[in-house]
Order: sequence, then structure tokens, then C-alpha cells
Amino acid sequence: MPLRVAATDKQSTVEWAIGAPLMIVCIVLGAIALRWIVVRAIDRAVHAMENRQTPERSSRAGRALRQATGLDSQRRKQRAATMGSILRSVATILIFSITALTVMARLGVPLAPLLASAGVGGVAIGFGAQSLVKDFLSGIFMIMEDQYGVGDVIDTGEAIGTVEEVTLRVTRLRDAQGVVWYVRNGEILRVGNKSQGYATTFVDIPIAIDQSTERALQVLRRVAAEVDDESPWKERLLEEPVVAGVESMANGAVTLRIIATCVPNEQYGVAREIRERAKMALDEAGVRGPQLPPYGPTIGT
Repeated sequence: MPLRVAATDKQSTVEWAIGAPLMIVCIVLGAIALRWIVVRAIDRAVHAMENRQTPERSSRAGRALRQATGLDSQRRKQRAATMGSILRSVATILIFSITALTVMARLGVPLAPLLASAGVGGVAIGFGAQSLVKDFLSGIFMIMEDQYGVGDVIDTGEAIGTVEEVTLRVTRLRDAQGVVWYVRNGEILRVGNKSQGYATTFVDIPIAIDQSTERALQVLRRVAAEVDDESPWKERLLEEPVVAGVESMANGAVTLRIIATCVPNEQYGVAREIRERAKMALDEAGVRGPQLPPYGPTIGT
């Protein structure tokens, strides 16, 4: 009888020694194959996003807007590559974590104490690194929603400047004075993007209140048409600048307004060009600007 029990135990041990390693190898190979399939699917999706074609638009504004919003630019490819990298990392961690737990269960390792300890440790780490997790989640959603990218001029509330680098944790800006700002993504409550889509600039031209408003408006319309017809300004404008008319009347001056819709970050140069040409054209037409009141006592008083 004891010999029969010993033989049975020996047979069970042999079966376990043969079956358990084989099952573990199959589990590991299955995890590797699953990861390869998932990564391949992610790569194909990223490739499709990078090479997605958008319908052509015949108008100048349509082409400029399509380029400015990142529909056919390097920025869209960078965003797709970043999201692909994040998805590959998440998939790898999940697959191999589940594989490790499955292998440990197959080897007879008690998982309940391990999972309980991991849960307590995860809660402690979560409380200690909640700001870091917040930064990473904000960075992921920011990239997914394409709120801003490298080269955009943004207003984060604390700093205004040009984006030089975007990571999942921080955004690096350089303001007009050359100061570099490092802003944590989790601390950005609102973002004003001054470079996304298009930019609008208002050019106000004051003239004396006793001058002919109609004549001045005709001169400004001619200036707007000339700017829109000449390079390089026509490439920077989405449409011909609009002479809106009289904006205000105060202190002996009539202010005339021109509205120009431009490619992002080009509104400042366009405004300077319109202002310079308007001054020269009004001088040639004999339209006088407002006169400043005299300051201090006059001679003979």
C-alpha cells in the first residue's frame, strides 16, 4: 500500500514538472504574440493618422486654414507618433503584468497577500504622486485634443509665450523678453491659443474731425486692395482686409478701422504694413491727421 501511494505521488510530481513549465512557456509565448498583434494594430492606426488625406480646398483661406490647423503638417504626424508611443507603452505594461500574475498563479504563489500589498502601496503612491499623475493625464488629453503644439503662441494665465517643447508632464514656453517658462500641464486651467486657425488684427487710423471721412475711406480701401494684391502680404492674408468704417469720434479725431484676417503669427507684420501704407496714402491725398492740443503757456501770455 505505501509503495502504491509513493508511486502515485511520484507520478503526480512528474506530471506537474512536465505540465507546469509547458503551460508557463505557452502563456509567455501567447503574451508575446498578443503584444505583437496589439503593437502592429497601433502602428497601423498611427500610420493611417499620419498619412490621412484631407480634401483640397480651392480658396486661399481654405488652404491657409487647413495648413494652420495642422491637418496636413508635421505637427499632426508628431501628435500621432506621441499617441502611438503612449498606447504601445500602456499595452505592454498591461499585457506583461497580467502574464506575470498568471505565471505566478500557475506556480502556486498565493496572489491574495501580494495583491493586497500592491493595493495598499498603490494607494500610498497615489496620494504621494497625485500631482504627477494629474500632470500626465492632463498632458495626454492635451495632446489628444491638440490644444497647442510647438511653435504656437499661447496664454496659460501665468505666462504668455511661444511653445518650444511639449511633454506629458510640462510645457516649455519662451516669452517676448526671452524668459523660459516651465509650466506643469496639471496646473494649466485654461489655454488661449493665439496661433490656431487664423488671427485677426485691427488697425485704427485716426484723422482730424474736419477732414472728409468718405475720401479717407476711399484711400484706405485702395490701400487694403494693394496690400492684398502684392507679395508677400497676399500669402499672409486669408482675405482682403476690410475697411469697417468709423470706429469712434473723440478729442477732435475720427478713428477709422481696418480689419485683417491673417495666417497665425503674421498679424503683427501685416498691421505694421497697412499702417505704414495708410499714412503715406493719406498724406498724398491731403487728408490730415488730428492735431494735438498745445501744452503749457503760449507765447505772449
